[in-house]
Amino acid sequence: MNTFEVIKTVRLTEKGTRQGEKHNQYTVVADRRANKTQIRQAVQELFKVKVTRVNTLNVRGKLRRQRTVQAGQTAGWKKAIVTLKQGDKIVLT
Repeated sequence: MNTFEVIKTVRLTEKGTRQGEKHNQYTVVADRRANKTQIRQAVQELFKVKVTRVNTLNVRGKLRRQRTVQAGQTAGWKKAIVTLKQGDKIVLT
């Protein structure tokens, strides 16, 4: 997989913003087949920063129902919390 297939997007949430300010951590949506070393290399290549730690978890899709009896389901995704070296930063805006 190439770098752009591994990292899909960066999540911008209130919790993620606090983690970025306090602990220098950023939340990334990764490909479900990617492992921690691939995620580390992709973030370092895309954002030109040094990654110290990567934590991953698989997020299940939620059941959703909109004005029907039948329920649908949102897609599952892989969440990666990336910790950067002290002093490095990812500018998202």
